[in-house]
Amino acid sequence: MPSDQRTALLFQVATPGLSRRGVRAFAQRLASAVAGGRAFGCLITGDREVRRLNRKFRDEDRSTDVLSFPAAAPLNGFLGDLAISFPTARRQAAEYGLQVDQEIQILMLHGVLHLLGMDHHTDRGRMARAEAKWRATLGLPRGLIERTGS
Repeated sequence: MPSDQRTALLFQVATPGLSRRGVRAFAQRLASAVAGGRAFGCLITGDREVRRLNRKFRDEDRSTDVLSFPAAAPLNGFLGDLAISFPTARRQAAEYGLQVDQEIQILMLHGVLHLLGMDHHTDRGRMARAEAKWRATLGLPRGLIERTGS
């Protein structure tokens, strides 16, 4: 059932080279197509904040590229929140020969699949298949699971 809420993005850091309008449009597309009309929140922040969140909620004292926080009780279909490290996304984009917009989109898709309950560490390839399908549909390059093999 579609939500009355809109997917929201919060930019906590400067994002040189990133089209904020494009990322917002992509987030709405994810909410509509991938999440079945259910909204989510996405924080674009720095390594320090992602590390703090990772330490607080996952007991891992390191930064990472994307964190997913599923809603405990999805109110009005709200899926939960994502936190993406812009500096890490920018580094990964350079490493894989992508534009930073593409890397942010890959990270958002990966995070939304986690919000939908998928876990590539335990689901015998279900999330990898879903990510590959949606990347093809959305015109995105190789995703996180393919790049890391896990």
